[in-house]
Amino acid sequence: MSLSNPEFSESKILRPIALHHNTQDHQGSLPALTLAATGVVFGDIGTSPLYALKECFSPDHGIPFSVEGVYGILSMVFWAFLIVVSLKYVLFVMKANNNGEGGILALMALALRTVPQNSKRSLAIIMLGVFGACMFYGDAVITPAISVLSAVEGLEIVSPEFARFVIPITLAILIFLFLIQRSGTHVVGTLFGPVMLIWFVVLGAMGVYNIVDNPHVLVAIRPIYAIQFLLEHSLQAFIVLGAVFLVLTGAEALYADMGHFGAKPIRLAWFFITMPALLLNYFGQGAMLIAHPEAISNPFFLMVPETFTFTLVILATVATVIASQAVISGAYSMTSQAILLGFVPKMKISYTSAKEIGQIYIPTINWFLLIVVVAVVLAFKNSANLAAAYGIAVTTTMIITTILAAIVMSFVWKWNPFFIFLVIGSFLIVDFAFLAANLLKIAEGGWFPLLLGSICFLLLMTWFQGRRILRNKAIQSGIPLESFVQSLAAHPPHRVEGTAVFLTAHVDYVPVAMLHNLKHNRILHERVIFLKISVWDVPFVEDSERLTFKDLGAGMYLVRAMYGFKETPDVLSIMALIGQQFDIQCELMETSFFLARDTVVPSAIPGMAIWREKLFAWMFQNSAKPADFFQIPTNRVVELGAKIEI
Repeated sequence: MSLSNPEFSESKILRPIALHHNTQDHQGSLPALTLAATGVVFGDIGTSPLYALKECFSPDHGIPFSVEGVYGILSMVFWAFLIVVSLKYVLFVMKANNNGEGGILALMALALRTVPQNSKRSLAIIMLGVFGACMFYGDAVITPAISVLSAVEGLEIVSPEFARFVIPITLAILIFLFLIQRSGTHVVGTLFGPVMLIWFVVLGAMGVYNIVDNPHVLVAIRPIYAIQFLLEHSLQAFIVLGAVFLVLTGAEALYADMGHFGAKPIRLAWFFITMPALLLNYFGQGAMLIAHPEAISNPFFLMVPETFTFTLVILATVATVIASQAVISGAYSMTSQAILLGFVPKMKISYTSAKEIGQIYIPTINWFLLIVVVAVVLAFKNSANLAAAYGIAVTTTMIITTILAAIVMSFVWKWNPFFIFLVIGSFLIVDFAFLAANLLKIAEGGWFPLLLGSICFLLLMTWFQGRRILRNKAIQSGIPLESFVQSLAAHPPHRVEGTAVFLTAHVDYVPVAMLHNLKHNRILHERVIFLKISVWDVPFVEDSERLTFKDLGAGMYLVRAMYGFKETPDVLSIMALIGQQFDIQCELMETSFFLARDTVVPSAIPGMAIWREKLFAWMFQNSAKPADFFQIPTNRVVELGAKIEI
């Protein structure tokens, strides 16, 4: 399987297929979808008030506390919401959807349609998209850690005696969350919308409660306060800009989760629920700090009377669990897409529910995230330290999203170049300003997401390039399928009853498994199906257009099954479709599936560096078996292997 352009055909014998459909239906009424989006899409950005403003006013930045400083920071928060989220993502980036699907990999696939395959431009786009996806894994690690940790730190406001329990309680919650992923995510999923709606109502109410005491704080929406703050404090204000960015963490989810709910529910949830609640809360924190500067230690939990603090800690903890669950499910979803697009080795995927959010579960990713999240909590110890590591992962992904969106605007939509320059240039100025401010935190923890993202990038690109080398070798040494079939028809071996299905990576060449079968068993089944499973750069393909078919003669057929990168290939469902559409009935108990199980051997042959070839060989040998990945009954599988030098 490989990332391809739908217009490209590996063989002229298969009819072209029209793939560009938006076949994903969003089940439910608009209010129901809006409520669900409120819970899933905005969980991450919705828990930012727990730590964002506290970090903005941190004494470590060297800015003396003042009313003008409060107004300046609140003004930057307001305009960051307006420019980055409302204008950039909601108005522009969400238009760049891949048949209704959003996210960095979907945008990368859309941008790849504009360039020739295997060109330098296509490789550059692939590297941008893959690195953006890799930085998302940094987000998936830091979000659960900082969110739950900042919520549990509210216990210190209830009583200083609880301080020693913050890390143990945080670890217990996180470990429990990862342990229930296999079977319990649907329980959390049903609570997403209602609980987060309550959370946003509480955030807004807390803000109003404090703004009433100092309504003049609302004048901070004027951009002049942000400009004056930046001019008066210079370098210190630039450092604070990295903390201001924390209010935007999670904004990428608006785009990434668009395929689940559609653009309209997400826009409604943002403009009428999430943004008003968040802004009210941030301005409420600012109003309280003007009246009580000593509350800078934890402004969020000090916004409410002491009698409500413990209840607020419980609600905040539940909200952060939901935010963590959403980003964990997002990591599963992105990994699944990356597997199908050819950037990640096949992994075991379990399907927990067809209806609830988080319907897939990938054990390898789950345990990896758990180990790293626990290590992060133990290493950084508090949310303030983690805040330094948070921004870099998100800003990098945002910049890459902006660049890929510019490619789509230019080559797919063919917008006016001057307009594109004006819009994208403005967004990139803001994005790079936030990135530069966050890069100042590399020594304080920003190195962590960069290190994690770089390791993931190395692994994904090694797999992608290694698979390309294997593909080229197979083509160079392959035997043309049509001439081979003709020779078999002229001089047939002994034929036996039943059906043989040979999974192949190339529709034009004979599968290696068939050559081994003829060499060792010297037989040919009465019905032979060469099956190629292709994954294209669209999220979904309708069943009516999933299969292409060619009768090769002598009881042999060539079938290609097309899947979108959001779907799950299933060989048994393919066989059922073959029976329905082409009247070829194959009894399962009389059908054998022949797969190649190769062993990769690193060598001095030109390709990749020898250490990367060894890494690829290790990844290749430890990837999930094709029979498991394609859901083929194990008692019907025949594996025939060979060694391949790269």
